[in-house]
Parts: sequence; structure tokens; C-alpha cells
Amino acid sequence: MRTRTPWTCTVALITASLLGAAGCAGKDSADDRATAAPRTVTPVAGCGAGSWSDPADLAPDRKPARCDKGAPAARPLAKKRKITVATGTLSAEYVAPLQVAVAKGEFAKEGLDVELKVLPTPDALPLLAKGDVDAQWAAPEAAVMNGINGGFDIRWVAGNFSPDPTSKSGLWVRLKDGESADHVDMAGRKMGTMIGKGSVIAYPMDTSLKKHGGGLDEIGFQQLGSADVLTALENGGVDSAWLLDPVWRKVDGDKRYAFLGGQPLGEPLGGLLFGPTLLNKDPDAGVAFLRAYIRTVNTYFAGDYKTDPAFVAELAKLMKTDEATLRSTPSMRMDWEIRKGTTDRLQQAYADAGVSKGAPVPETKAVDRAMYAEAVGHSL
Repeated sequence: MRTRTPWTCTVALITASLLGAAGCAGKDSADDRATAAPRTVTPVAGCGAGSWSDPADLAPDRKPARCDKGAPAARPLAKKRKITVATGTLSAEYVAPLQVAVAKGEFAKEGLDVELKVLPTPDALPLLAKGDVDAQWAAPEAAVMNGINGGFDIRWVAGNFSPDPTSKSGLWVRLKDGESADHVDMAGRKMGTMIGKGSVIAYPMDTSLKKHGGGLDEIGFQQLGSADVLTALENGGVDSAWLLDPVWRKVDGDKRYAFLGGQPLGEPLGGLLFGPTLLNKDPDAGVAFLRAYIRTVNTYFAGDYKTDPAFVAELAKLMKTDEATLRSTPSMRMDWEIRKGTTDRLQQAYADAGVSKGAPVPETKAVDRAMYAEAVGHSL
């Protein structure tokens, strides 16, 4: 077990990560976790062979891990814990499992009092490193990897989702004369996006651009509000844009535009980040949190959850969005597992974009699958 990084050191680490310097690691180190007594992992009823998949399986049609409905069963903690989770939004569908877990009492069954607090990633990251928030529903973005490089005790501990094969959330371009979806010259174009180069979306974006003679270092970016991205694409303010669900439906079928690609199928790019409190000070609460999250996915999001009108209505209310809008896009493939090499591929995109600082962070320092493995009874 480790003590938390002192706040004076955390401030230095934040500065260091922004400048690409080596921050102050303090006395806390990954060696402490490595020397801790191994946790006991026992079989979990309702979570059989299908509750774990080989992280090296990158097949786009890979079935996400699943337990039976209602599994893994709750194992209430002896003492109730308050858990604060930072999230950039409560209106996006990928946050819905957390909202449902709160609304349905799945966290409460574990003895957890969970608060979802809306905070932008840059604001939440130092609070997570300090221990003022316990978890963050985000992604291993460039700022996170730079922070880990500087000494932040943060790990990516669970995935969130991968898109349905029919989704066209992703990179859209306005075609010029003679261009088609099969051949678009992207070099020199201006892209409108809510997401900067340091987001995980840089990875699929870079892949799509390189197929069309471009790259993150060969296009211009114009950061826009969510309501302005489509407008800028339609009125010529930008040449291309990253359009999210369900905005892309506004241009789908219009021959003036082409879809060039989105998030890789079967590969979650975000999810749950734990800081020092749940990683080391209170890992029992960390496992309990993941158990409730996984149970929520198995119970409410196991398949095509949008075929249930009552559940869609419930989701729309939680997300404060229109039911018809929610139904207009396919169900996400909720997936708590993390694929092998994702953080390596993300960091290559950050390097291509010029936003990474220092040497690449090895996966062993960025990812921890042990807690979700324990929650389903799988021994690593």
C-alpha cells in the first residue's frame, strides 16, 4: 500500500507533464504495488469462460466479455465508502452505464455512495492524481500519458465501449470535384472538431487520414463547440469534421460528403481511470466499483439494449436527451475489457500530432487489468 503523492509534488508533476520534463516522483513508485501481497481471486458465480477474453484478440467482430444477467453478485463492503467520479459529460451515451448503476442502486449494493461530478479532463486529472477525486470516466489521453510519465499514480482500469459496425460516427469530409470516398486528398485540409490533437480520437483520425494522403501533421485544426462542427462543415468553414452520434445522420446519404472512418471496431479507447486511492489505499472499494459497473453492463447493456422502448425512455431521461434522437443510432457495444497495445497505438498518434512529452509509457505503467479480472473471478 502506498501513501498519496504530496500536493506539492503533484503541482510539480502537473507542471512537468505540461512542459515535457521529468517531474518529482516522490517516494511513491510502481515497485510498491509490485511488492504488495497478491490479492486472492476466487471463481465468481455467473461469470464463466465468456467473462474474460484474451487482450491480444483484436478481431473487429470479437464478442465482448459477458457474465450472466445480475452477475457478478454484490459483495457489500464492511464499511460504506464515498466515491467521487469525474466525467466530462453526463449527456453522452457512453456514460450511461455509470448513470444506470447509480439509478438502479448497483453501487449501493456494494456499499458505495457514488457521486458523478462533471469536470473537464484537464481540471480532473490533477485532482485524480492528488486523490481529491477517486476515479475519472475519461480516456488515456495525451495529458494522462504525459502525467504518468511525470510520476502520476494513475492507471486505466476498465474500458467503456466500441462502436456498432453500422455506426458512422467519425471523420467526414466535404468532397471536391473528382473525389470520392475511395480517394480523397486530405493533406492541407482544415478539420473542425471538438477534440484536440491530444484526444484518443487522434488514433483513429490519424489512421483514416493516412489512407488519404494526409496525417495529423498535415492538416489544420479548428476547435469548435459541439453545436458548431456540422454547421462549419456545411457552410465551408472547414473541409472535414469529426461528427459524433447522432450528428452524422444529417449528412449520411448526401453525395457531397464522404465518411472516411471512425473508432476501430472491438477496441475501447476510454473508460475508467483510477488514482492512488482506489489503486492502493482502498483496492477493495476499487474492485467493488468495477463489480457494480460490470454487473450493470451484464444486466442492462448486454446486447442491443435499444430494442427495449422502456429502457430507451429511461436512458433518455437520465441523459436529458430526446428519445427519438437516442433511438436514431445503433446500440453501443459496452465493453469493460482493455485490448493489448491500445495505449501504444494512442501514443504513436500523439507523437504524430506532436503532443506527446518524453518517452512512450509502457503498457504495464498505464494499464491495470487486475481489478476487473478479480471482479469476474479470473486469475491473471
